Amino acid sequence: MARYVMAINTAACLNCKACILACQQRNEVPVGYSRNWVRETNDSAAVLGQNFQPGACMHCDNPPCVAACPTHATYKSKDGSVVIDEDRCIGCGGCIEACPYDARFKNPDTGTADKCDYCRNATPGQVPACVQVCPVHCRIFGDADNPDDPVARALSGGSTYHVRPVGYDTRPTLTYLSPTPENWPQKKEIPPLLAAIGPAASIVKTVGGLALAGVIGVFIKQKLFPSGDASAHGKGEPHD
Repeated sequence: MARYVMAINTAACLNCKACILACQQRNEVPVGYSRNWVRETNDSAAVLGQNFQPGACMHCDNPPCVAACPTHATYKSKDGSVVIDEDRCIGCGGCIEACPYDARFKNPDTGTADKCDYCRNATPGQVPACVQVCPVHCRIFGDADNPDDPVARALSGGSTYHVRPVGYDTRPTLTYLSPTPENWPQKKEIPPLLAAIGPAASIVKTVGGLALAGVIGVFIKQKLFPSGDASAHGKGEPHD
C-alpha cells in the first residue's frame, strides 16, 4: 500500500496561483471556495519582500477533524490521506470547526464537508491537479515509502518542515522543503452544540439498534406463533 505525501518547496513558489485554479476546475469547486491556497507573509529577506506558502489539507496523522466527526464520514485512509465519505456526511460542520488550518468548507451544492483529497475522486490514480500545473514544480506528490519516487527523494534530500498548531501536535504529513511560517494555525475548540452531536448520534444509534431488535423479535414471534395460535396464548375453553 502506497503512503501518499505532498512536499512543497516554498522558496520556488511564484504566487501564480495556477494550483488554485487547476484544483477548482478539476474538482468542480463552487465559485468563491477553494481547496488549496497560497499564503502571503512579509519577508524582508525575500526577493519580492514576501514569502509565499502554498498549502492545502495537511492530511494529518493525528487529525482533529476525524475525532470531531459524529458519523465517521471523515477518516484516515490506509494510503495516508484524510478522506470524506459524502454518503455518510451529515453536514454538521464539526470537522470544519475542528480543523486548525481552515482547510475545510461546507460545499453549498452538496451540503457536505469539502477539502483537498489529492484529486482521488475527480481523477483516481492521477497526480493532483495542483502538482501537474505548477510551472516551477514547487509541489511534489507521490509514495513516500517508495525510495524511487520523486517525493521520497525530496523528503530524504535535506531539512523538512511541518506546520503545527500551537500546543497541539496534529502530525501533518504535508511537508515543506524550505523554512516557512509555522505558527499561524491555532487549535480550535468545537462549539458545545456541535460537540454534543457525537454522543447524541451514539445514543440514537443505540436506541435505533434496540428498536430494530424489537421489530425482529416481533417478526420471529409471529413466524413461530402466528396471531390466534392457541399455543402462543395458552389453551382455554372455546368461546361461544
